[in-house]
Amino acid sequence: MDKNKVKEIIAKRVAKEFVNGDVINLGIGLPTLVANFIPDEMDVIFQSENGFVGLGPTPEKGSEDDNLTNAGGQHVTIKKGGAFFDSASSFGIIRGGHVDATVLGALQVDSEGSLANWMIPGKMVPGMGGAMDLVVGAKKVIVAMTHTAKGNPKILKKCSLPLTAKSQVDLIITEMGVMEVTDKGLVLKEIGPETTIEQIKNATEAELIIDENLKSMEI
Repeated sequence: MDKNKVKEIIAKRVAKEFVNGDVINLGIGLPTLVANFIPDEMDVIFQSENGFVGLGPTPEKGSEDDNLTNAGGQHVTIKKGGAFFDSASSFGIIRGGHVDATVLGALQVDSEGSLANWMIPGKMVPGMGGAMDLVVGAKKVIVAMTHTAKGNPKILKKCSLPLTAKSQVDLIITEMGVMEVTDKGLVLKEIGPETTIEQIKNATEAELIIDENLKSMEI
C-alpha cells in the first residue's frame, strides 16, 4: 500500500476518537495529519506544546506562514479564536490535566502499553521532548503509527528501546488495526482494510486477543 495512503487511513481513524469540546495534542509527524480529517461539524481544540491552541488543517502548498509552526517545526494553520502563549503556560495545560487526548507516534509499543518514541541524540529521534509530559498528563493516550518498520514489528511483548513512559498507552491505531490496551493484554477491536487476522498476527510480536465483536476499521 502507498505510504501516503497508509498515513491517511491511520489519521482518518484517529479522528473518529474525539467528541465535541475535546482538547487534543497532536505529536510530530503522522499525528499532525489528524487535523485534516476532523468533520466540519465537530468542535475540538488542538493544542501544540510550543505555545498555542486552535490548530487547523495543514496549509496548502504555497500558503505556508513561517511564523506558524508546531512543536516539530511543521507549518500549520490557526483557526479563528486560536491563542498564543509561552511554553510554561502550554505545559501548564498539559501537566494540569486539561488535555483530553494526545496522539503520538512511536518507535515501539508493548503489550503493557509502554511507549518508546525516542533514542539517544543523533539516532532516529533526538529526544522525547514533550511526550514524557503528555503521556502522563493527557486523559487518553493514542499511538498512531505504521504497524511495522522495514518489515519488523513495532508492537512488541516488551519494548527494547528506552521508554518514554511505562503502561500509559490506551489505544494503538495502525493501518492494520485498532488495538486497545487492557489488563489482559492487547485486544484487537477493529481490523484494517485489506488485512486478515493472520496477517496482523504475523506482523505483531505481542499476543493479540481477538475481540468477539471484531469489526472492520471505521474510516
